[in-house]
Amino acid sequence: MNLSKTRHTQLIKAKARELGFDFCGVAKADFLEEEAPRLETWLKNGMHGQMNYMANHFDKRLDPRLLVDDAKSVVTMLLNYYPAQRLPEGESDYKLSKYAYGEDYHFVIKDKLRELMTYVRAEIGEVGGRAFVDSAPVMDKAWAKRAGLGWVGKHTNLINREIGSFFFIAELILDLDLEPDGPITDYCGTCTRCIDACPTDAIVDPYVVDGSKCISYFTIELKESIPEEVRGQFDNWVFGCDICQDVCPWNRFAKPHKTPAFTPHPDLETLNQRDWEEITADIFQTIFRRSAVKRTKLAGLKRNVSFCKPNRP
Repeated sequence: MNLSKTRHTQLIKAKARELGFDFCGVAKADFLEEEAPRLETWLKNGMHGQMNYMANHFDKRLDPRLLVDDAKSVVTMLLNYYPAQRLPEGESDYKLSKYAYGEDYHFVIKDKLRELMTYVRAEIGEVGGRAFVDSAPVMDKAWAKRAGLGWVGKHTNLINREIGSFFFIAELILDLDLEPDGPITDYCGTCTRCIDACPTDAIVDPYVVDGSKCISYFTIELKESIPEEVRGQFDNWVFGCDICQDVCPWNRFAKPHKTPAFTPHPDLETLNQRDWEEITADIFQTIFRRSAVKRTKLAGLKRNVSFCKPNRP
């Protein structure tokens, strides 16, 4: 047994916990052989829609050693964002994906990763590496699965047996040899609730999501008008969509997060349907200044609200 490798792994995992991450696992930095043909087919079938960035850096997505010289380990962390109190989701309420309730997770997690990387270098020495949080060609769910943090469900989100699927995924890719964790079993079984519940039929097969049919794609990624053929199918989701996760039985284990930054802006909790429909630049800036909702910009949010508006009685 390599004692230094074991000790380094334990140090990193303990520090990740101290920084507030809920889970931390390690995988060997290697070529993602299983994911390669799936990604190629998914792209060839145009399931990325207008997310052209998904077709870029194909080789780097599949091999972390092309992102970090001499990469040996991928350290993956999960950070819970399930809210203690959900925003109203009645028939006449406009809905936001729960990950966007509070401050943009990129800001929150990058600070934690920066601190973790500083700690690694202080405790272990000259370690080369990079931190990633949903902003580079890294297949985060594949690495989380390899690190034993969960399995990829039929809705293609990672599911953890202890807390469900409402969490962010982040990585450190390091040139440090660490003790890898093994993958765990898929516990979806015969359940098809996520497939049955998707109003736009975006889950075209178990474990295959056509991104170009997903409500999250239409409300966030799509920059032009939303196609008329999906009008009436959004169930008032105006930024993202949680339907496939909300119906997943494993999310009965979801626990409220412990990250104050993910608490909704107080004004967000009091917005009524008229406020949404008449939202101004000032209100948008006040409530969503540091929110992931800024991705869609005010014009995009107004487009989404307008598209959903006829759905309501």
